[in-house]
Amino acid sequence: MNTSKRYSPEVRERAVRMIFDHQGEHDSQWAAMASIAAKIGCTAETLRKWVRQAKRDQGLREGLTTSERERLKALERENRELKRANEILKTASAFFAQAELDRKLRR
Repeated sequence: MNTSKRYSPEVRERAVRMIFDHQGEHDSQWAAMASIAAKIGCTAETLRKWVRQAKRDQGLREGLTTSERERLKALERENRELKRANEILKTASAFFAQAELDRKLRR
């Protein structure tokens, strides 16, 4: 699902630049995408997503930029790790609290 592993950033940038440069030569932006996608070996839908993300990165379209998306992913990953660590600490705390109670009762 992640196309960045399949296509290098250079190929993506060049394809998006070609769309912007040759858009006027086609009846629509979609026609330009279909033509260029066939030349670089991806689908027109993939190229459409690249163009939309490039527009977000340039501030021409609403939405998260690439750097904002990466930052959000990192924060979500960190949040998951912290929640997991918190659950481990809660479990350990309950275990040791119970052990302390058991020790007091045996005296």
